[in-house]
Amino acid sequence: MSILRGAAWRLLGAGTVLLGAATLAFAALQLLPGDRVSRLLGPMTSASPAVREQISRDYGLDRPVIVQYARYLADLGRGNLGTSYQLQQPVVSLIGKQLWPTVQLALAALVLALLIAAVSAIATAGRRPRLRAAVSAVELVAVSTPSFWMGILLLTVFSFRLRLFPVTGAEGPVSLVLPALALALSIAGVLSQVLRDGLETALAMPFVLTAQARGLSQTAVRLRHALRHAALPLVTLTGWLMGTLLGGVVPIETVFGRPGLGTLILQAVTSGDMPVVMGLVLLSALVFVIVSTVVDLLYLAIDPRLRAGEAAV
Repeated sequence: MSILRGAAWRLLGAGTVLLGAATLAFAALQLLPGDRVSRLLGPMTSASPAVREQISRDYGLDRPVIVQYARYLADLGRGNLGTSYQLQQPVVSLIGKQLWPTVQLALAALVLALLIAAVSAIATAGRRPRLRAAVSAVELVAVSTPSFWMGILLLTVFSFRLRLFPVTGAEGPVSLVLPALALALSIAGVLSQVLRDGLETALAMPFVLTAQARGLSQTAVRLRHALRHAALPLVTLTGWLMGTLLGGVVPIETVFGRPGLGTLILQAVTSGDMPVVMGLVLLSALVFVIVSTVVDLLYLAIDPRLRAGEAAV
């Protein structure tokens, strides 16, 4: 199988995931108890039978389910996620307005987590058992602490007492530090433990002795050789933890009073605004597909043997 065929299979898999997510979201909407017209009108709004019938016709709710499903898929193909029941705005527009603050927070947290994990693992792998044990204990505490509780602790120390960072808002890079750190610490604890184990395994391999015999220092061996061998499990886990990042954004944005998808999710779930909920489900599936693709590409970039195998198959 050529590289082109492999890429085609990846695209087919991505399309299958997105179609499955769209189908599940549509099925969940159909299986919800109650009348969709009532949900569309809102809990505090009443309407005459004639008005309800007109709304049902306008939204195509009087058509068979299979017809509604086909129309739903056709709208998705055109990039139309529907209109919010409560806000009466296109779902694409609502998500687009709140997407960038959440992306900023998630990316900042991911970069911080990787930096903390890399420094911790490289500094302690195979060195000073007491220091390694102490760092591992701190990592375990960080992993065990919920992100929103970590956020409250950081706010108490650095905002309320030391007054180094703003309490709420999203004005400038300074306001991003504490929420990103609150998200990053637990993830960094997991990544550091995985990377440390990978480094210790790599440092026990014969190529390390060869590199040291050629005059390389221990730091150079760790950074130039052992780190590449230990990076594959880290990449896999980082891709999986992206879902944890997106899920952890909701309470963090609430604690720090930041705009973003977290606020939108809470409002949509609380008010039963199903088009927005379905749009966010599809966005999560799209993020999963993108992250999986990026992880595959990073595998090829990190390990030359995989590139050779891809070309030979």
